[in-house]
Amino acid sequence: MAPTIPLLTPYKMGNFNLSHRVVLAPLTRNRSYGNVPQPHAILYYSQRATEGGLLITEATGVSDTAQGYPETPGIWTKEQVEAWKPIVNAVHEKGGLFFCQIWHVGRVSNNGFQPNGEAPISSTDKGVTPGLDGGDWSPPRRLTTDEIPALVNDFRLAARNAIDAGFDGVEIHGANGYIIDQFLKDQVNDRTDQYGGTLENRCRLALEIVEAVANEIGRDKVGIRLSIFANYLECGDSDPEALGLYMAKALNKYKILYLHVIEPRMVQVGNIFETPYSTLPMRKAFNGTFISAGGYKKDDGNKAVADGNADLIAFGRLFLANPDLPKRFELDVELNKYNRATFYIQDPVVDILIIRFLRGDDDV
Repeated sequence: MAPTIPLLTPYKMGNFNLSHRVVLAPLTRNRSYGNVPQPHAILYYSQRATEGGLLITEATGVSDTAQGYPETPGIWTKEQVEAWKPIVNAVHEKGGLFFCQIWHVGRVSNNGFQPNGEAPISSTDKGVTPGLDGGDWSPPRRLTTDEIPALVNDFRLAARNAIDAGFDGVEIHGANGYIIDQFLKDQVNDRTDQYGGTLENRCRLALEIVEAVANEIGRDKVGIRLSIFANYLECGDSDPEALGLYMAKALNKYKILYLHVIEPRMVQVGNIFETPYSTLPMRKAFNGTFISAGGYKKDDGNKAVADGNADLIAFGRLFLANPDLPKRFELDVELNKYNRATFYIQDPVVDILIIRFLRGDDDV
């Protein structure tokens, strides 16, 4: 008998029966023109769908203030909901499970992306250093205490819209230096109200959003992604271990489906570093499914599952270049190399041609 491959063993995630543990990580694509998902996304997502496999969408805006990058999708209008439906249907036709990652960039934006050219909103009025990561970031405006319930409500409505579009659930984007992260981390959050200062106060927004979304669509359809140990977009914390452990324990109150954590080694996007931190205390503290992401390859993904350090492993770059990644893991065949230059272009035809070339189509 062939040896068991941990990544390809079944797993029961709440009410969902997964046939394997290879998850498509949320990957920004910049190809949703006018913030509306396009038909070419049907091919992209359905190619990566497998019977009983979990896919997570690219980050999807919850409102017209949520945008900070060109041509990213939203799910706050009826047009956007309708545009997502055939994409979701294509994944379901192949037996896949599909979660929508709902997102607000906060201060990682500029006036040109904001309604009426207004300032981006955040936990603070401290901006991201202009030019960092190539962005033309505008100075943000600190949300008043009275405005925060409206932000929470935007996430709630986006979650409802995702279910109306046919998604199986939602993942709340609480990572990567975006608005929830801007409230969580003490190097950004300089508030003196009930949303700032203490650890409990800084976590308040994240937990209010979790509660609102869980109440709206059911806790069994909700996950959250965190990058506690990272310093993406100048969003770091002085005691990430305490922050991570507090969040993992606090989330148990809401009994959500999963916690998706970016590994400490991914302190910066795209690079792997040795750090003294571990996600294991968060894994042990959280009662639901634990998804780990961050620079994984087949061998260390298998080891993480076999050692009980994670239930599921999210793959990004490898899944971009290898739409049939679970099958390639099963057959132990060589993987296509990813092409970073194509990650954030606005031309889907180039993307499709690259896939066909790698596949060996004669007419390319």
